[in-house]
Amino acid sequence: GIELIDSYVFNKVEDIRFNSTVGRFVGYTEHGLKNAEAWNSDAGLLGQEQGELERVCKHNADLHYSAILDKT
Repeated sequence: GIELIDSYVFNKVEDIRFNSTVGRFVGYTEHGLKNAEAWNSDAGLLGQEQGELERVCKHNADLHYSAILDKT
């Protein structure tokens, strides 16, 4: 399977991350934990992040996979 990790970094420190496998945001700092709680209660935002998995990851994976198979 494909996993999307969307990290939000401030001053070179990862504050918060969306992980498509868990389907929610995880905070790593005090600020990140507060945002994760708020963002996880926003169904639209969660859906948007999950949509990125389909729109970007799976689309590009299919393209790259086809290109690799064409060369073998």
